[in-house]
Amino acid sequence: MEHHVGIDVSLELSSLCVLDAAGKVIREAKVASEPEALVAFLRGLGVPIVRVGLEAGPLSQWLYDGLQAAGFEAVLLETRHVKAALSAMSIKTDRRDARGIAQLLRMGWYRPVHRKSVPSQEVRALLAARKQMQIKAMDLEQTLRGLLRGFGLKVGDGHCSLMAGSRVKPFVEISRWRCVALVGSWFSPRSAYAAA
Repeated sequence: MEHHVGIDVSLELSSLCVLDAAGKVIREAKVASEPEALVAFLRGLGVPIVRVGLEAGPLSQWLYDGLQAAGFEAVLLETRHVKAALSAMSIKTDRRDARGIAQLLRMGWYRPVHRKSVPSQEVRALLAARKQMQIKAMDLEQTLRGLLRGFGLKVGDGHCSLMAGSRVKPFVEISRWRCVALVGSWFSPRSAYAAA
């Protein structure tokens, strides 16, 4: 008999629901959101599993890879499609979501999502991290410019960090205010970062 497994992925524990071909719940459980724990649980069921479904999300691709490597046919489900299908439930819990995902798999009412390759994910993560670092560095630099302005130090416009560092250095060296020296010291690593 065919069995379908729905997994509602959460950060610590994922809810699983195993359905048979008739839609009867065979087993429900909460398992650690780790590929090894999910694979051990599924193998311990002792029933033939046709498909394992996960709603696409931050951890889903990692879990998907682990399930695929273990020989299970895993499917990433489109988030908006799952949300629309499960919106009719009056009470929404992880357990019920897992059951709903398993039902979608059993009936074939799902839309699979293309799984991005690992190199593609790495490039995307690097670009996102770089962008966040730039935003935070610019925010901090603007804050420091405002703080220094209170001591009469006019650094100038914010579009050239290296120029700002060279403008700040002479003032920091002759400043009698400790906070100016402290704030000015930030520009040295900043200029080294910008040069790299």
